[in-house]
Amino acid sequence: MRVLICGAGAIGASIARCLAERGAEPVLIERAGIANAASGKSGGFLARDWCDGGPLAALARRSFDLHGVWAEESADGWGYRRLDTFAGYPGAGGPGLPWLADQVRLHGRLGDPSTTAQVHPALFTKAMARASGAEIIAGEVTGLIRHGEAVRGVAVGGEPVEGDAVVIAMGPWSILAARWLSLPAVYGLKGHSLVFRTGDAVPPQSLFADVMEADGTQQSPEVFPRADGTTYVCAISSESPLPVDPADVAPDDGAIERLETICRELSPVLARSEIVARQACYRPVTRDGLPLIGAVPGAPGAYVATGHSVWGILNAPATAEAMAELILDGRSSLDLSPFRPDRLPPATI
Repeated sequence: MRVLICGAGAIGASIARCLAERGAEPVLIERAGIANAASGKSGGFLARDWCDGGPLAALARRSFDLHGVWAEESADGWGYRRLDTFAGYPGAGGPGLPWLADQVRLHGRLGDPSTTAQVHPALFTKAMARASGAEIIAGEVTGLIRHGEAVRGVAVGGEPVEGDAVVIAMGPWSILAARWLSLPAVYGLKGHSLVFRTGDAVPPQSLFADVMEADGTQQSPEVFPRADGTTYVCAISSESPLPVDPADVAPDDGAIERLETICRELSPVLARSEIVARQACYRPVTRDGLPLIGAVPGAPGAYVATGHSVWGILNAPATAEAMAELILDGRSSLDLSPFRPDRLPPATI
């Protein structure tokens, strides 16, 4: 079975891997490059039980476990490791950490190596694409090919590419597919991040902090030291308009400078470390905060997997496993009913 996957982020690449393991022939179609958007510019943080009590619980727990299994089975490393995870804020009292500023104190442990972990998201995504052996087609999807009601391919730059099924996994740019399919709206929530070269000065301890900027604006930076000797920090979200082309994503004016100031005040290690990336990305979100995972109503052969918000890297493995089952077997071992695309009204664009 030849499956065309529109989008080569973590979700699309993982679906390609799971389809290939089942004997299918995946094709990744991507105009901006593998992991070129949020999948290459996110934190790569994984949490086993942070979604407990809601519809994402089973998906997150299965995904967390699969991350560990896939990393153990593969010789293609992507920086997977377990972490201690803390909450902190500037203020008196409470313990600190050697790599944080003296005024930053911990006020709780959010996770330990049994419940929190990380990957390097770009390396993970590229490793999934390699593991799939997928054919990769560079270009923009501009339409669908239908045989009657059934979807049997896409147009890439106006040229037909045929297959037995089509998966929309283009992150916030999945909204463009609402021109051809009955899909709910997918929005882009913009976030900014810095990557520092810290060497071994920061141990495997992730931090979720609360800080106040000089103008009184509250920010919640997240700090993730990586196995490759870099440390990723993100904060400062905005609702800036989504550009048509993912290659045109750029930080908001002043956002990176503000984030650099936050990092200098948060940690002397960050203050003296080289910054190797200043960047922004759009996380895909839906109206109710849950992803779209499943068959597209009224379009046999069309599927969607997007809208995972901040949990895209975490939930890529179980989403991919469920999608491969759905496409090849007609059903999934994981309950996907909370994520049905038709639970929300279709977008009009």
